[in-house]
Amino acid sequence: MMKSFRIGSLFGIPIKLDLTFLLVLPLFAYLIGVQLEPVIEILNSSLGAGIDVDALTAESWLPYLVGLVAAIGLFVGVVLHELGHSLTAQRYGFPIDSITLWLFGGIAALSEMPEDWRQEFTIAIAGPIVSVLVGIVSFALFLVVPESLDGVRFVLGYLAVLNIALAVFNMIPAFPMDGGRVLRAFLARSQPYAKATQQAASIGKLFAILMGLFALIPPFNIILLGVAFFVYIAASSEAQQVTMKAAFQDVTVSDIMTPTRDLQTVEPETTVSELIRRMFTERHTGYPVIENSAYDDGRLVGLVTLSDAREIDPVERDAYTVEDVMSTDLKTISPDSDAMTAIERMRENNIGRLLVVEDDDLIGLISRSDVMTAFDIVQKSGSVNPAAQPRTAD
Repeated sequence: MMKSFRIGSLFGIPIKLDLTFLLVLPLFAYLIGVQLEPVIEILNSSLGAGIDVDALTAESWLPYLVGLVAAIGLFVGVVLHELGHSLTAQRYGFPIDSITLWLFGGIAALSEMPEDWRQEFTIAIAGPIVSVLVGIVSFALFLVVPESLDGVRFVLGYLAVLNIALAVFNMIPAFPMDGGRVLRAFLARSQPYAKATQQAASIGKLFAILMGLFALIPPFNIILLGVAFFVYIAASSEAQQVTMKAAFQDVTVSDIMTPTRDLQTVEPETTVSELIRRMFTERHTGYPVIENSAYDDGRLVGLVTLSDAREIDPVERDAYTVEDVMSTDLKTISPDSDAMTAIERMRENNIGRLLVVEDDDLIGLISRSDVMTAFDIVQKSGSVNPAAQPRTAD
């Protein structure tokens, strides 16, 4: 997703809009407005709506206004759908960071996914149940609204059908959609959570491929194609994350970090040209910066990376030192933190390494290559042997 901003909160849960939502809302309004007449025919024949087409197309702008109201109502239903997931998750003690509306609907950001299959099943099914209830309420209002209010009846009838369709679509077993999470919950009843995730993700990717192929059939459906792409990527990503979490259970940062005795460091007065030469010969792309003085031996003062060095023009690199380009906003972690915390912190800050600090002293460094080496060892051997593990710090 792109940049998002908060527009309010419900039940203490922040509601955010992603910038992509501001693009898709007018698109939905336009598509509903363009298809107003055929949709009215469907509502009239299936629900006996009795909506007057001429009344809603008398002015050229009126179908698009009705489309905008219907599109807003549809996304309100999406928020309620995600709220169903969120309030159920909170009942089990899982905090919700936010609900975000974006290009493909809504996302409830759980701080942690439940590994108890009963909890996951209940959380996953709550969203579609809310969508069905929203559809029923919309239909009930549709029945009591006077027939003279054609626009209101159209919007309510449209939302009744679309919210039921949303619930049905979300129950497709394409992990990580709601139906896919229900599938994982049932698979996790009789096997490890990580294995159930891998199986559900494989099924989800298969459904994503089928959706993508269906979207390519004329008329070309770019929205369904985007959903298929999202499902495929999200299924792969979550399966990898769950597999890593299972692999790194009971593994701490100190188990897989590069300790200070094996760590390459630089001093603040090192020139940028010398730094780049060392990076080339030692094949490292980041160094802790250590200041040695008569009063303070080995004090950590910064971190310098290849990206920092590249900011200096090649002809000026002899005139600049590490101190001029290093970062002093240090991202650190304690040695007793679990490995998954380190992985998540690197991902959140979009960095390749964390300094391991204990009592303000640098005792090591953990990098993405350390993590991937350890992950490979765990998958092949079933455990981490810090004494025998190869170390890298690039």
